[in-house]
Amino acid sequence: MSAARLPKVAEISSPSAAPPHTLRPATGTAPSAAGHGGPADVAGTTGGAGTPGGPGATGSTGAVGRIAAAQDRLATWLSDLTTLHELTGLLAAAESLDAALREVLRAGASLVGAGRGLMVLEPSDGRGPETVVGLGLTHADLGAFETVPRDASPHGLLLAVAEEVPAKGPARPAELLHPDLSGEETTPPRLHEVARVLGAGAAYSRRLTSRSAGDLGALVWLYDGPAEPDGRMRHLAGLYCDRAAEHVARHLELSRSLSGAAALREEFLPSRLPRVRGVRTAVRHLSGPRGGGDWYDATVLPEGALGVSVGGVTGSGPGAAGAMGRLRAALRAYAVQEGEDPVAVLSDLELLLRVTEPGRCATALFAHVDPERRRVALAGAGSCPPLLVGEYRTEYVETSLSAPLGMLSCWEAPGAEVEPAPGETLLLYTDGLLHRGGGSPDRGSARLYQAAAGASRAAREDPEQLCEHVLRTMLPDGLDTLDTTEDVVLLAVRFD
Repeated sequence: MSAARLPKVAEISSPSAAPPHTLRPATGTAPSAAGHGGPADVAGTTGGAGTPGGPGATGSTGAVGRIAAAQDRLATWLSDLTTLHELTGLLAAAESLDAALREVLRAGASLVGAGRGLMVLEPSDGRGPETVVGLGLTHADLGAFETVPRDASPHGLLLAVAEEVPAKGPARPAELLHPDLSGEETTPPRLHEVARVLGAGAAYSRRLTSRSAGDLGALVWLYDGPAEPDGRMRHLAGLYCDRAAEHVARHLELSRSLSGAAALREEFLPSRLPRVRGVRTAVRHLSGPRGGGDWYDATVLPEGALGVSVGGVTGSGPGAAGAMGRLRAALRAYAVQEGEDPVAVLSDLELLLRVTEPGRCATALFAHVDPERRRVALAGAGSCPPLLVGEYRTEYVETSLSAPLGMLSCWEAPGAEVEPAPGETLLLYTDGLLHRGGGSPDRGSARLYQAAAGASRAAREDPEQLCEHVLRTMLPDGLDTLDTTEDVVLLAVRFD
């Protein structure tokens, strides 16, 4: 006996077919066709005298029919559970909030037989973020929906009802149905006009509510003509949305935490670099969704010198951001006190790190830039060697290898000096620039050299353009937004 299939709505088939089942002979008791698998009376298989065609024959036929109906119903339930399990598994694999929202919208459309739709994320706690994602709709289509007054749009009506009805009051509606947007007299004029422009004949919307986070937003699915999902489709969509809301709530909380950590990191970094006569600077900072604790800094020192630094602390998240802020502030103070001796600056920073951050290590590169004498004294701890870029040469500054800060009990940073020619640029960077592009650090260093050496003359004369060229070459589309803990810092210091 084959299981019943989901009916078609708006000429779209059900998301998955029910598996076939074989009728088995009944023994003893069987699931009731009217109930949910409870026992049912089964008549005898023979007549009163045990002969075929006796009084028991009619009872046997009725019992077989009830058993077949119950098995069909059980097959339908198994098919529905399988579909929900598959769709929930796809949602669990989503790696970001945006991906989760799009998966919920797509899966819901397959359950209710719709081809297009939109999801409005609008958490009721007011903490955001608020966004709209579409399925089969362009940006212009979504913009058209935004012109519909909130109290007239399908999602706006659901969210408004959710706000007005108290939590302990009457049950709040979880869905709204517009089976014929063009024929309903109650359809608001602007919604009717937008539906006509988009070719939408019907709409079905559901509120997305989580037990832990409350109302998260609403989903709206659109049909090309007048249509109405049946009770079974709506029931499945409701079950799926209940489970999907918890996944979305977790992604929402994670997104908020990452956004807060990113904002904290940005607050610890300078909003602009100082200007010093004879020197021009530019910086680029890329932080991934799970960003680490890389920093950059530039400080005007006594006698007109400039102290620049790049570095990073281990770890990611708010803890790494806080440690980065403390370390950068300490380095700035040491630079003001003894900036002409970069070795002493990093030695003091090493002592501070071992005392205040015993479980953490860090990399750092500090350079004392003297524009008058065009002289750069620098020291590094676990950092990458700077790259000097000019019209006639592109070469790495020779520095001694050193362990990161916090790795040795007795440590002194190796120092080096370089005298750039007029028109040359010194590039300071963190190891994220080499790692995020993939491959080994040596391969990353070679790619960085080729990128800098291949810069045009106009890019060499402008530190902003040079930074853009290097990043565009090292991190093409996709690698610049990679989900990683590796931050990227690139700081250019050009001598005029």
